[in-house]
Amino acid sequence: MTDSLFSPMTIRDTEIRNRVMMSPMCQYSAEEGLATDWHRVHLGSRAVGGAGLVMAEATAVEPRGRITPEDLGIWSDEHAEALAPIAEFVAEQGATPAIQLAHAGRKASTTRPWDEGGPLQPDEGGWETIAPSDVPYPFENPPKTRRMTKGDIDDVIEAFADAAERALDAGFEVAEVHAAHGYLLHEFLSPVANERDDEYGGSFENRTRLVREVVEAVREVWPDDKPVFVRISGTDWIDDRPSWDREQSARLGPLLIEAGADLIDVSSGGIHRDQDLPHAGPNYQVPLAEAVRREGEVPVAAVGKITEPEQADALVRNDRADLVALGRELLRNPYWTLEAAHELGVDVEWPPQYRRGRFE
Repeated sequence: MTDSLFSPMTIRDTEIRNRVMMSPMCQYSAEEGLATDWHRVHLGSRAVGGAGLVMAEATAVEPRGRITPEDLGIWSDEHAEALAPIAEFVAEQGATPAIQLAHAGRKASTTRPWDEGGPLQPDEGGWETIAPSDVPYPFENPPKTRRMTKGDIDDVIEAFADAAERALDAGFEVAEVHAAHGYLLHEFLSPVANERDDEYGGSFENRTRLVREVVEAVREVWPDDKPVFVRISGTDWIDDRPSWDREQSARLGPLLIEAGADLIDVSSGGIHRDQDLPHAGPNYQVPLAEAVRREGEVPVAAVGKITEPEQADALVRNDRADLVALGRELLRNPYWTLEAAHELGVDVEWPPQYRRGRFE
């Protein structure tokens, strides 16, 4: 039987009710890293709206790993306790609660996008950033970026593992390791940001070492019956110098599965302002996910300008993706999934509180 957008998917022993995944999207609305009512409504409403998997935004594994001071964090038990009611509510609606564990690396210490999104200096409440090399992200007047020592690398691996344990205690069923969009783990993958000449730089094997070690560390503390995802940038969109590209992503996929991942969530870009993005039309990133899925025989999530129910359904039916991640479309319409089921002629459960609004 051909899978479709509304076919359930079982990964390990975790069943996801359909193939609609809410993509992790930063809200920049935390208080000292703690989740607020905003996060409960933001994530909870998409679970009420029928999404199969609801992914909490990039959640910093340590304070210096935040993009902005308003980012979510999970570096203490207090942070996990603030997230626990949200995970519980999402699960009560029948969705699978998931969380993206992240470290911003050299793209940390900035202001929120609606506050210009520029670098935040230490005297303004910012902090020193860390990265594979002492080359800052090309902001105007960026904060100091320090090349990570082996001790720093070990600390980051431990921080991801500790964060995963806290996420599990908070009730999340899927942990996603963020290795995309120019943040720390992507910085190690890409020659654009990684100028090291030790065991974490240079060759493909060395540049991929840290993300593999992080996935192994997360898998070690994450239960065998629950999935681990990894989000990667399928390409840097940079052709005029050595960079990360589709071929390396396809090569990396099986290595991440071997390290303990179950699905690769394929996005793109973010490593440098010089990226040359193509016209971002419908499905513009899907070929990247397809390459990882096809060449590595790896389950993938596809994301990027997926807006229409038939479009999303076709990605699953035609074996182009296993999950369909929606971002902006779910910001516009938390109930997209319920409406998509109606449009596709699929009978799905509605929350009893909302049944009077169900399509006839």
